[in-house]
Amino acid sequence: MTINTEDILNSILESISRIDYVKADEIPNIDLYMDQVTTFMNDHMKSSKRYEDDKILTKTMINNYAKNELLPPPLKKKYSKEHVMVLIFIYYFKNILSIKDIETLLKPITENYFHTDKELSFTDLYEEVCSLEKSRIDHLKEDITEIYRTSSETFSDADEENREFLRLFSFICTLSFDVYVKKQLIEKLVDALPPSDNRKHKK
Repeated sequence: MTINTEDILNSILESISRIDYVKADEIPNIDLYMDQVTTFMNDHMKSSKRYEDDKILTKTMINNYAKNELLPPPLKKKYSKEHVMVLIFIYYFKNILSIKDIETLLKPITENYFHTDKELSFTDLYEEVCSLEKSRIDHLKEDITEIYRTSSETFSDADEENREFLRLFSFICTLSFDVYVKKQLIEKLVDALPPSDNRKHKK
């Protein structure tokens, strides 16, 4: 089995270098209908899709998020710029967290900063967090390169036919372990958050 893992790594690193976030000034300042929101999200976040026909956001998803109180209700069926920012947060969180955990995490944010006149606006909060994530890209590339290097040194005694696959398997397992540990950490941090008044009332 012939697998060029170095080509795969280079492709991954190039993809990571191209990662960017939807900047606040790219989101319309006017309120949008649901169709306009889904179109905006699918257009501006298409680079994160695995397959061409994947959907970033659908009407059903938006309705479910509102039903589960992840997303504040729209005003006269229209969604604000801040709604779009919340949806972007949900999009990334849903890959690793349960709906309940996302609600626990976002509820204090939406309760305190969504459509308020506080000095720290929701837009300020969004930009601060996203720029911090963007600054992590070089560190991520270094970490992944190091994991690849150490994985490439495994299974030196394996037969040549299967060695590359085993090293790729080792690379994937190590990356998966990294994700697993970070997911566990995130869940513990979410569990440590005090419940909001609404959640207390539900219980």
